[in-house]
Amino acid sequence: MPTVQLIVRSFISPITRTRAFRAIAPVLLPPIERCLDRLTGGRVQLSALLVPSLVLHSTGAKTTALRDTPLMYTPDGHGRAIVAGTSFAQQRHPAWTYNLLAHPDASITVRGRRMPVRASLIDGDEREAAWARIEGQWPGYRAYERTSGRTVRLFRLQPVASTHDTSM
Repeated sequence: MPTVQLIVRSFISPITRTRAFRAIAPVLLPPIERCLDRLTGGRVQLSALLVPSLVLHSTGAKTTALRDTPLMYTPDGHGRAIVAGTSFAQQRHPAWTYNLLAHPDASITVRGRRMPVRASLIDGDEREAAWARIEGQWPGYRAYERTSGRTVRLFRLQPVASTHDTSM
C-alpha cells in the first residue's frame, strides 16, 4: 500500500469512529457515492480512495427490486471478499444484509468490472478470523459493532462460475 494512503488512512480512521461521523456519514456518503458511480460508470468510489470498495448488486428481500450498495470490502483470497454490515454503528442491520440473507445470489462491481457472487453469512469461529482480517485493513473498524449494540453481520462473497476475471 502506498505510504501516502497509509498516512491518510491513519488520519481518517479515528474520525470515522466519532459520533459526528456516524451521524453525518449515512446521510452524505451514499448520495456522493451514487453520483460518482453515475459519472464514472462505477470505476471510481470515494471510499475506494482509502480502502478496497465495491458496489453490491442485490435483490430486495421483500420487494425483489434490484438494489445497488457501495461497500468497503476486505479481500479474502481466491477472488473472495468479506463485507461487514456495520451501517456506521446504527442499531439496525443495513437493508443489504437482509437482501443477502433472502437472496444470496448477487453480483458485485469492482473497479468497473461486474461479476456474479454467492453470499454466505460468516459465523462461529470464522467470525474472529474475518474480523482480524478486516481490522488488519482498517484498524478499529470492529468498534462499530461494539457501539451499535448488535452482532454485525459478516458475509463472504464468493465469485461463481463466470467468464470474467475474478481477481480483486
